[in-house]
Amino acid sequence: MIFIDSSFFIAVINRKDQWHEKAGEILPIIENEEKITSDLTLSESVTLVGNLFGGKTGLKLFNYILDNYEVRYVDKDLTFDAMDIFLKYDGTLSFADSVSVKVMKDLKLERIVSFDSDFDKVEGIIRIH
Repeated sequence: MIFIDSSFFIAVINRKDQWHEKAGEILPIIENEEKITSDLTLSESVTLVGNLFGGKTGLKLFNYILDNYEVRYVDKDLTFDAMDIFLKYDGTLSFADSVSVKVMKDLKLERIVSFDSDFDKVEGIIRIH
């Protein structure tokens, strides 16, 4: 199983994104893997894609993620655990990214598909980019 970050979803859809071509190269590599993301990542992705390309494109991404990815939903415990990670990195890792890290740690996942270099700070995480 591999965690997928919003930067990847956005790069796949946005042809003007600096990582669009690289995202296209990664897609076939992860095609047959079980993929997971969080509801905060889903929110970030749908919001940005909706702002760039309109609500219907945001809805298409929303449905695509729900149909093809496991989505981990944030509850009270995950929220507080993610805040501990956020504080550990003194705010240099976003709260949404801190949730991603906590989900990965809980599931003992080492790999994340992301173009966000902030994940490089986190020991035990291998960023595919």
